[in-house]
Amino acid sequence: MRARLGRRGLLGRGAGVSVLCLAGFPALLRSAQAQPRPLKLLMLGDSITAAYGLAKSDGLPAKLEAALKAKGGAVTVIDAGVSGDTTAGGRSRLEWSLADKPDAVIVALGGNDGLRGIDPRNSEANLRAILEALKARNIPAMIAGMLAPPNLGADYGREFAAVFQTLHRDFPDAVFYPFLLDGVAGEATLNQPDRIHPNPQGVEEMVRRMTPAVEDLLSKARPA
Repeated sequence: MRARLGRRGLLGRGAGVSVLCLAGFPALLRSAQAQPRPLKLLMLGDSITAAYGLAKSDGLPAKLEAALKAKGGAVTVIDAGVSGDTTAGGRSRLEWSLADKPDAVIVALGGNDGLRGIDPRNSEANLRAILEALKARNIPAMIAGMLAPPNLGADYGREFAAVFQTLHRDFPDAVFYPFLLDGVAGEATLNQPDRIHPNPQGVEEMVRRMTPAVEDLLSKARPA
């Protein structure tokens, strides 16, 4: 008799635990659902975003991700930088670069176009095609501007700079960051010996300056 009562008592206690677990499950589920997944930010660029001459951990994508996370942002920055890439190269690989389904994209191309003296009209056409493709997919974009080297002449420099101003005008919903290398270009202490690519300190300065614009971009992103 006592054995039967004991079993019944054990079963009763077990059932009570099960009921409590089940009662708490909806709250746990709501808590899990309330945690948004990290936003995915794609950096479509060239050697500047591909951490040329640096450890990956010192590159722009890694440092930007760390800075955003330090400010409480749930963000994963995807490095889609290819050293030597032009705007034409970025345009040609856009489709597979979007395979990770980013929530927002930083378009950081044009530096190699300027170095090679490519016709600014071609650069504009390529960047326009990229931005139109992102707009068609409802992916928020940031236009990171670039300047041409001064040795190509003042006229070319003006035409090249006008490319990004025109795109800023024609894509008003895109966040505009006028110059990717702002505060770093021409500063010997912030660049590698080639005087083109930022060193780790230069990357830190880039991140410091561009983070507000990136936060503006991410505010437009809507995770699925």
